Order: sequence, then C-alpha cells, then structure tokens
Amino acid sequence: AYFALQVIHARRKHKISPPETTGHPEFERIFRAQVNCSEYFPIFISLLWVAGIFFHQGVVAACGLLYLYTRFRYFQGYAAAAQERLGPLYASARLLWLLIGLAAVGLLVHFL
Repeated sequence: AYFALQVIHARRKHKISPPETTGHPEFERIFRAQVNCSEYFPIFISLLWVAGIFFHQGVVAACGLLYLYTRFRYFQGYAAAAQERLGPLYASARLLWLLIGLAAVGLLVHFL
C-alpha cells in the first residue's frame, strides 16, 4: 500500500494522469519500483506460507520481515536512482532462495 501511495504522490507531483506510465524520470522509477515489488509479492507470499507451515514459523517470520525490509530499501533506492536498487534487489533474491530452501527442507521432512 505504501508503494502505491508513493506512485499516486509522484503522479500528482509531476502531473501525470492515469493510465499514463511515462513522463518524468522520477515518476517512471517510482512506478517501476512499485510494479516490480508487486510482481514478486505472490511468489513471496506463497513461499512464506509453505515454509511457515512445513519448516519453522519463527525462522520463516524473521526471513519474511527481512525480505519486506529489503524490498522497502529496494523501493527507496530505485526511487532515488536506478543503480541504487541493485544491493537490496540481490539481498531480496537471496532471501527468496532461502525461503525456497526452507520450504523444500520442510516438505521433505514432512513427507519422508
């Protein structure tokens, strides 16, 4: 919701009416950052759910909070400059891989 509100704010600031998705470079970065985060959210929620059920809720919850923080940092970095997004992007990708591993281990232990 925070990211969507930032897009609305950028639209008003730069006078870009929907459905336009191009315009001022700052708006384009904010819009793209919001879209990128939205694209990864279903993957994140699915992994969080499976890993939380089959592995350990506490560990998975900590990974989930860390992932949300890295995506927030990603959004902030992308809004400032396109290159600023890379560090948090790689960190969030590593956390998704960790959640995949935790979910896989949890499922293996459960079914074996």
